[in-house]
Amino acid sequence: LSFPGPDKGISGTVKWIDPDFIPENWRRFWLPGYWADQGVKGLHGILYFRKEIDVPVSMTGVPAKLFLGCIVDADSTFVNGKFVGNITYQYPPRRYSLPAGILKAGKNIIVVKLTNTSEKGGFVPDKNYSLQANGQKIDLRGDWTYQVGQVQNPHKDDGYGSYDWITHNSPAGLYNAMVAPAIHYSIKGYLWYQGEADWSNPKDYAKYLPALIKDWRNKWNEGEIPFLFAQLPGFMEVEYSPSESDWARLRQSQLESLVLPNTGMAVTIDIGEWNDIHPLDKKDVGERLALWAEHLAYGSKDPDYSGPIYQSYQIEDNKIILHFNHTGTGLMIRGSGDLYYFAIAGADKKYVWANAKIDGDSIIVWSDKIPSPVTVRYAWANNPEGANLYNKKGLPASPFETDAK
Repeated sequence: LSFPGPDKGISGTVKWIDPDFIPENWRRFWLPGYWADQGVKGLHGILYFRKEIDVPVSMTGVPAKLFLGCIVDADSTFVNGKFVGNITYQYPPRRYSLPAGILKAGKNIIVVKLTNTSEKGGFVPDKNYSLQANGQKIDLRGDWTYQVGQVQNPHKDDGYGSYDWITHNSPAGLYNAMVAPAIHYSIKGYLWYQGEADWSNPKDYAKYLPALIKDWRNKWNEGEIPFLFAQLPGFMEVEYSPSESDWARLRQSQLESLVLPNTGMAVTIDIGEWNDIHPLDKKDVGERLALWAEHLAYGSKDPDYSGPIYQSYQIEDNKIILHFNHTGTGLMIRGSGDLYYFAIAGADKKYVWANAKIDGDSIIVWSDKIPSPVTVRYAWANNPEGANLYNKKGLPASPFETDAK
């Protein structure tokens, strides 16, 4: 990183992390949030965030846990001047263990030294920001203060932010470093979790993923061994009207890759996080992939190894009847209420929300606004929160578009 001057937070006679430091003219900050949304524009560099809290005697003398959500990008965190942890990039949750003795009764100072190099810096909303000890909890959301320690020199952002020099963003970088060295080992199959980086090229991904599957099978020369992959989770803000979505289009490309033999896909739209491209729930992802592995690699006869997968449709008057594979022991609505997130359109492709009901292993979809329906979408959004078509195993149906091209 390039900076025009020293870090003022550590270059003075009293360091800003020192509990005896008296801050003057620090800016107010509402945590969680991003400083670009709180009156500062185009700032990248090193910033210090500070909060004074009152800790009761009952929370002292025992180990504690400090939760600071997710931070964009890197942090080093101090409590009462003591270093308690750091993470060097934005995605992992901050969960720092505080040994007994760091907290004291009364006034305590938390300082987060945050380094941001591109995009919006700050504290990701809707995460856990708290101090916990001895069964008690202090909520850390709310008013903090901050000061800029160092401003980063402007640099050209080519779309990779500050990471444009890292090998894994170079052509074949990941393959040569991590895949090629393993091709001489015998394997049972592949588990693949990828796609977020290609969200802006969703139609091309319909060629990329099948090409990768065929290439890896050729490289290992083990035949058509199972290739299992996770579909993109739900991500970004929820939209309440039918809309276009590159994330949905990429999920469609992933769905279409199932035409290759011995492939399987775990649907994950219901276990994402709107504010985190790397959602924390990997257990459910693993369990859903394991169901496919048990079926394809180990011969399990359990019919519920996949959620419902759209197969075909037919039009009858003002209704479209959808047919599914992998209904297992039956279709169901998760939770109470009606089926949600079906949209229907006529020849103009202007989608409106539709009525939908289960009819055996099929779904009947219609809307009084569309007398001559042509196409249906299900869960077609970046983050299709509330999509509720499942099978009785509790596995979600994949998003789809009936006339995807």
